[in-house]
Amino acid sequence: MAIDKVVSADAPIGDKVLGWVDARFPATKLWNEHLAEYYAPKNFNFWYFFGSLALFVLVIQIVTGIILVMHYKPDANDAFASVEYIMRDVPWGWLVRYMHSTGASAFFIVVYLHMFRGLLYGSYRKPRELVWLFGVGIFLCLMGEAFFGYLLPWGQMSYWGAQVIVNLFSAIPFIGPDLSLWIRGDYVVSDATLNRFFSFHVIAIPLVLLGLVAAHIVALHEVGSNNPDGVEIKKYKDEHGVPLDGIPFHPYYTVHDLFGVSVFLLAFCSIIFFAPEMGGYFLEANNFLPADSLKTPLHIAPVWYFTPFYSMLRATTDQFTWAMVAGVLIGFVIWFLRVRPRLVFSVPVFVVACVVAILLRTWDAKFWGVVVMGGSVMILFGMPWLDRSPARSIRYRPEWHKLLYLVFVVVFVILGYIGTQPPSPFLNIVSQIGTVFYFSFFLGMPIWSQLGHFKPVPDRIVFHGH
Repeated sequence: MAIDKVVSADAPIGDKVLGWVDARFPATKLWNEHLAEYYAPKNFNFWYFFGSLALFVLVIQIVTGIILVMHYKPDANDAFASVEYIMRDVPWGWLVRYMHSTGASAFFIVVYLHMFRGLLYGSYRKPRELVWLFGVGIFLCLMGEAFFGYLLPWGQMSYWGAQVIVNLFSAIPFIGPDLSLWIRGDYVVSDATLNRFFSFHVIAIPLVLLGLVAAHIVALHEVGSNNPDGVEIKKYKDEHGVPLDGIPFHPYYTVHDLFGVSVFLLAFCSIIFFAPEMGGYFLEANNFLPADSLKTPLHIAPVWYFTPFYSMLRATTDQFTWAMVAGVLIGFVIWFLRVRPRLVFSVPVFVVACVVAILLRTWDAKFWGVVVMGGSVMILFGMPWLDRSPARSIRYRPEWHKLLYLVFVVVFVILGYIGTQPPSPFLNIVSQIGTVFYFSFFLGMPIWSQLGHFKPVPDRIVFHGH
């Protein structure tokens, strides 16, 4: 039986109400644990804006999505017209629609930057493995949410983009044709597909996404935030158990994040009011034409935030599978030379490597393209165990590590650009080189992350005002 919190009889009415609530729900406890008494490192820099910005954009997407659903009709005959109705006849509907479409791209921008900060400062290292895994799960949900939502305007590019992506699943051996048929709900993208995608976009994935966001935040606050120095602030505490290098999240970082939100809103509103299409990267011209199953656009490409992975898909040709065979065999040789396993372990691994090499040449390259595209995202789950560096933060790693991270970013951006362009022999070769580098960066990390001269890591935070 709940016992009301003892509050003075002449206390303000607000304190009495809070006491009544605290006896039945841990409102004050949650406030203290996650804001007022949650101690964060005192040396956060601008890279730490993007976590709170991602949460802010999520709220924008949920609110604008609810308003759009009030007027949108998930019907193949009415979907495009309902979007036009929102844009032209619903009061401020154009603003809500542009906030939602721009918010989708903004979401991926801040999430990509947030994940890159994790790479720079080793935020996936022990004891934050679960924080990272939940974060990658959020990223996967975002990709699914964006993909399912992309069909809903029922424009030319969204229709044919969905047609191409869903058809990729048919390349999976044995179950592919049935799987793609199940996803579409029909033999072609149709009204059944639109209704399925609508239900996933509006109900199923948002529920999973919100659960993962809550788990991500709870896991983060359980182990504490990382920092640019990669130092654990819980190691040194005062007599009250307060970290010496920590400051309360509220009010210090709530004000810090409000400044980041203000700068973000300036850029966000500038795009909404002056360039909502962003040169065709946020909203393609073909998507302002109603879907026509009899007229295929000259060049079909996904939205920009999918294009790096789409480039890897297109790079996987029949000739490229020879490079994948070579990679499998070279990987086995490197593993054998470094581990020096007993014969009883090395023989089965060698057999598996040979079987994979044979399958690479016998199964359709289209299927391996799907594997490469999926693997380019799934490999992120292995980061906590791939990185063997003695130093967590990039600040104390060799200078050439920084150069390697810079090259990785440049390659990722180039792959993204290639994915927006029509295929050509030259661009295909560039994308193949980029794909090899992308996977080599991660799969070679257990080796290269330990090489070089590392700077001494301090015991406590080295703070510089910013």
